[in-house]
Amino acid sequence: MGHVGVQIVSVSLGVVGMIGVIICCTVPRWKVSSFTGSNIVTAVSSQDGLWTSCVVQSTGQQQCKNYDSLLVLASDLQAARAMTIISCMLCCLSLLMLFCGADFTTCIENEDIKPKISLLAGVGLLVAGLLAIIPVSWSAHNIVQDFNNPLVPSNMKRELGACIFLGWAAGVLLILAGGLLCCFSRPKSGSSGGTAKYNSNGTHSAPNKNYV
Repeated sequence: MGHVGVQIVSVSLGVVGMIGVIICCTVPRWKVSSFTGSNIVTAVSSQDGLWTSCVVQSTGQQQCKNYDSLLVLASDLQAARAMTIISCMLCCLSLLMLFCGADFTTCIENEDIKPKISLLAGVGLLVAGLLAIIPVSWSAHNIVQDFNNPLVPSNMKRELGACIFLGWAAGVLLILAGGLLCCFSRPKSGSSGGTAKYNSNGTHSAPNKNYV
């Protein structure tokens, strides 16, 4: 029951982490307008994501536009696109493998293969968590660096959006789920069936037979 509980917790953490990565990938809230210094105009704010850039007015109206070309994007956004997509795909694949190899399912009857599948799913969740944390950390570093750069105009400065923090949280959940699976899903040591008995001198113990 201990392993079953760990697997259920890992599935829950993995699902929540996968949802967080998907939201982080689709919602344009990686960079938001910074209202500091002389940039005190709050009637219009900008929100940038991986795929679109949006302008939000104080009335609540929002207008979004897709980026013109992939080549004009910054290197951190290009890498973030690839990493988040791979992380989402790896999450789905790892959770599917975990469902197949979990002790509370009967998709696979072989009890010796189930721990190996769960272990492989745990490694996949670990990698997916790292792929979720790296792009948001890279983007956060660039945002903070530009914010503290005095050469950047105030109207061009951005602050950390909600997706940055959501990406960190989702990555931590995926790493935690993968770590639990890797710790509690170790393959069982193979049992040697049909072992022969030996005497202390290393010879086979022949059965006693009574001859007439």
